Amino acid sequence: MKQYLYEILKRKDLLIYLVKSGLKAEHRNSYLGYFWWLLDPLINVIVYYFLIGIVLGRGEENFAVFLVIGLVSWRWTSTVINSSAKAILKYSSIINQVYLPKSIFPMTQVFTHLINYLFGLVIIAIFLVVNGIIPGWQVIYLPLVIVVQLVFLLSISLFFAYVSVFIRDIDNLMSHLVRVVFYSSPIIWAGGRLPDDLQWVVDINPVAQIVNAYRDILMYQANPNLLALVSIGLASVLISALFLYYYSKNEHKIIKAL
Repeated sequence: MKQYLYEILKRKDLLIYLVKSGLKAEHRNSYLGYFWWLLDPLINVIVYYFLIGIVLGRGEENFAVFLVIGLVSWRWTSTVINSSAKAILKYSSIINQVYLPKSIFPMTQVFTHLINYLFGLVIIAIFLVVNGIIPGWQVIYLPLVIVVQLVFLLSISLFFAYVSVFIRDIDNLMSHLVRVVFYSSPIIWAGGRLPDDLQWVVDINPVAQIVNAYRDILMYQANPNLLALVSIGLASVLISALFLYYYSKNEHKIIKAL
């Protein structure tokens, strides 16, 4: 395991290169290019604000800010889940020629979309300013929440990237899985609206806890649920470590499957 981690660190330049190339390839053939990093979450906010806030009349106070925080943080999660299934498969030609720690490829997806997410924070800041909302001192927790989400997504990415090598149908199920997680998390609806007997759906949902933490810090000037964040972070670190160990012992199986 120690040798495997050393191999990953030794190839950090490759990781950086793959992140940069992934960012360039994402909007290579589009006219607006990198501007989509800002425009995409903005369009989603407009669509859901119109449907829920205007058509259904279900929006709460500062609903636009509520939406943008949820949708921007969700975008990082959804893109990682969707891209992880092909994280190893799309580099099969490289993997079959040169030895590389295979866990580098799912890691690349997480860090690539982290950069996209940081651009999304600009949109959140603009909405906060326009609506006259100034985060309190609790904003110091923001790096903690980002790190927790990063480690959480890393554990997810390592899992899906490995499993999809052997079960190719996983890729076809991703869109349905993402949809289930989206509607079971308070991304476009407030978690407090659930009946008491269904509140456990939010309580045990790590995505919901992370999104609520962002809103507490940036929108409500409140402390996040630190117990939930620490629990998610520690569990994600443990799961990521177990998967890295599993990768180190079973990478030969990946090569055979490819």
